[in-house]
Amino acid sequence: MSRLAPTLRLLAAAVLVATLSGCVIAGDVRPYPAMAPVMPVMPPSAEATAGAIYAAGPGLQLYSDRRARDVGDLLTITLTENTTAQTTANTSTSKESELSIGTPTIFGAPVTLGGKDILSASAAGSRDFTGKGTSAQSNRLQGNVTVTVIQRLPNGNLVVQGAKNLRLNRGDELVQVQGIVRAADIFPDNTIPSSRVADARIVYGGRGPIAQSNAMGWLSRFFNSALSPY
Repeated sequence: MSRLAPTLRLLAAAVLVATLSGCVIAGDVRPYPAMAPVMPVMPPSAEATAGAIYAAGPGLQLYSDRRARDVGDLLTITLTENTTAQTTANTSTSKESELSIGTPTIFGAPVTLGGKDILSASAAGSRDFTGKGTSAQSNRLQGNVTVTVIQRLPNGNLVVQGAKNLRLNRGDELVQVQGIVRAADIFPDNTIPSSRVADARIVYGGRGPIAQSNAMGWLSRFFNSALSPY
């Protein structure tokens, strides 16, 4: 019984790890945490002259449009993500080796035992390996998400973040966008394509019966993980 104890403990640990990994709801999506304030490296600005009538900061703008420019303003991001990736790998190795030792003789006669030559030897070996892998992935995301300006950088760029939560039928959908946009890239209708968002972090996913039906069970994930010995 003592010999089986380590094996049973190892099996129990593997099952526990697989169970814990399956505690996350199938199809659940983990959103990015809120963006921390960006601290850009900027040259020191000139000090304001005493008595100047100009003061930096938001104020009354008589001839401006409705594009986002200050903290708290809203900006609509048009999602136009379309990615395609494909990878193919082929590996093949082969090795053959052969070794033979001639029959030695003593006093001109081979050494035998029972009529068999006992000092001659030969060895041969071969090894082959063939591997092939193919991976293909295509993603497309379209839609609109309105985000909020949470920071205005000294160079005029805007740090934005926002999310959209939808509950359709019996499933929950989440779309989240974070990143940095340039004020000059914002269209007059206060929209900007997602391809113009720097350091973009885009999340799309959901949970519910449909997402669970497309997810692998915890036992199947265990047999497809590095913990499986097969």
